[in-house]
Amino acid sequence: MQFKHPEILYFLFLLVIPILVHLFQLRRFKKEYFTNVHFLKELAIQTRKSSKIKKWLLLATRLFLLTCLIIAFAQPFFQAKDSKGSTNEMFIILDNSFSMQAKGKQGELMKRAVQELLENAPENQIFSLITNSETFWNTDIKSIQKELQNLKYSASSFQLDNLMAKIKSRKSPYNKDVVVITDAVGLESKQLKSIDSTFNTYFIVPKAEQKNNVSIDSVYINQTLDNFYEIGVKLSSYGKNENDIPIALYNDKKLVAKTIVKFEEKEKAINFTIPKEDFNGYASIEDNALQYDNQLFFSISKPIKTNVISIGHVEKSAFLRKIYADKEFIYNNFDLKSLDYNQLEKQDAIVLNEIQEVPQALQTTLKSFVEKGGNLIVIPSQESSVSNLNSLMQNFGGIQFKTLENKEKLVSKIAFSHPLYSTVFEKKIDNFQYPNIKNSFAISSAFPSILGFEDQSTFLTAISNSVSSVYVFSAPINKENSNFQNSPLIVPTFYNMAQSSQKTGINALTIGENNPFLIDALLSKDEILEVKSLQENGSEKFIPMQQILNNKVKLTFNDFPQEAGNFGIYKKDELLKKISFNYNKTESDLSSSSEALLSDFKVIDSIDNVFDTLKTDRTDNEIWKWFVFLTLLFLVIEVLIQKFIK
Repeated sequence: MQFKHPEILYFLFLLVIPILVHLFQLRRFKKEYFTNVHFLKELAIQTRKSSKIKKWLLLATRLFLLTCLIIAFAQPFFQAKDSKGSTNEMFIILDNSFSMQAKGKQGELMKRAVQELLENAPENQIFSLITNSETFWNTDIKSIQKELQNLKYSASSFQLDNLMAKIKSRKSPYNKDVVVITDAVGLESKQLKSIDSTFNTYFIVPKAEQKNNVSIDSVYINQTLDNFYEIGVKLSSYGKNENDIPIALYNDKKLVAKTIVKFEEKEKAINFTIPKEDFNGYASIEDNALQYDNQLFFSISKPIKTNVISIGHVEKSAFLRKIYADKEFIYNNFDLKSLDYNQLEKQDAIVLNEIQEVPQALQTTLKSFVEKGGNLIVIPSQESSVSNLNSLMQNFGGIQFKTLENKEKLVSKIAFSHPLYSTVFEKKIDNFQYPNIKNSFAISSAFPSILGFEDQSTFLTAISNSVSSVYVFSAPINKENSNFQNSPLIVPTFYNMAQSSQKTGINALTIGENNPFLIDALLSKDEILEVKSLQENGSEKFIPMQQILNNKVKLTFNDFPQEAGNFGIYKKDELLKKISFNYNKTESDLSSSSEALLSDFKVIDSIDNVFDTLKTDRTDNEIWKWFVFLTLLFLVIEVLIQKFIK
């Protein structure tokens, strides 16, 4: 027990006064004479005894009364269990990722968490609220009531370590109380390591009642026909989904196709055939679980001819003219001596076809070409020097040529899952007429093989960045050295190496992945490109980061847009290209909740329990009122003694 005013306890010395009063009677007795006291003797003895008892009872009562009164004024209390935490700063981390869209017993998890905050947070409690998308520092529940009620789901997944870093950045001499409200979907142990051990951390884990969910993961061109695209839509099923799921395809607002999906496995691909023209729409499904992953927006631009230049002897490049036909490509071949360097910037792909020595000026130009989004295909010559080839490769890194080997090999390893062949093979092929190579360079590569020899060495590999690729062969492919030109692989390999997915494929970017996007545009010094929503009710627009690269502009979107949909890239009022953005689907698997990782932390059922616990642990137990009550009790006891004891 402790006292707020211990100095008042000095008044306990006043207890001496009633003791003195009771022990030393100052009144003198006066003698009275009676004729006969024989009959009063017994009565006198009894009176004297009862008077003595009464005197000691009154003394004890008054001592207790005065003691309780003095102690009450000293204000005694028992110290709180966590008295040091009373000065702590409070931080509330609220997960507003899409997995919190799931429904619990009382509705959507995030909306219910917001409601509990509004109902149970003390009005005078100062705290900071941190969500995936917004932050409110040093506020109270009344000040952010509207913002909480209008809080939207975030396209960003829940990253506890990033949110904890924000809290740590707030320097303060006080310790911190941290309340984390999350369903723990996608939570990893490495994220929990970001929690400072000095923080007083509580977790509230709302649970979804329904964990079955179906998600549209991706869309791709499965096959390109003369006048049509066959596109594939990939869906994933989480949990047990026994019902048929309707899926529809829309171009703008027009329904193009509709079918029913039944899941025999966890993944399912549905194919649709659409005209080979501009497409700006979405695929949509209907299920009773999460809604954010029920649509996938995508755009397909009308095919534009791809510009390709090959540099090398005309005779050795004849096979390329057959592949890069006039219907889809603008193809030209130049000898090194007649090459116009100014033409290189306008190309989508360049083929270095068995050039003996690549000049330094051309190496510099090719490096800039790749950085600006062009694809480069390198086919070495038997007469090429290793030093010159490595000098070229140093501009891109990760690949080094070694000695030329005079040994015949079969090209028998195909990376079927590589993006170059993702739409070529319907299934893995074992019985295949593999091409052979007579002479080849040994290659040291940090990248996996796309095509490999039977001895596991590399025939074709690639260095890829976010906007382009450098494809490198380890051997010449002229007819004297190889029969690769007669192989069925020759056409899809070179066709796909020349294509730019951003120019001829499906545009379906993921919000937050921050991959750069190249667009053909000529801008003056003060001109900028703007991205605007094409949705019927969409009003979102933003200016992305942009870098002018001669006749192209490199766009970086960062965390924009905030909502998925179809958008247009505008130069003033001129629509240059349609583009689509989608939410990241990492929140779709509700069964991936990692609540078990929180066994070493304090997990509490609800917000009101958190505030009650903190209040209980940090509030001193004041007991001065009990001593006031005892004072009154002893006062009543004294009155009763005076009245009833003679």
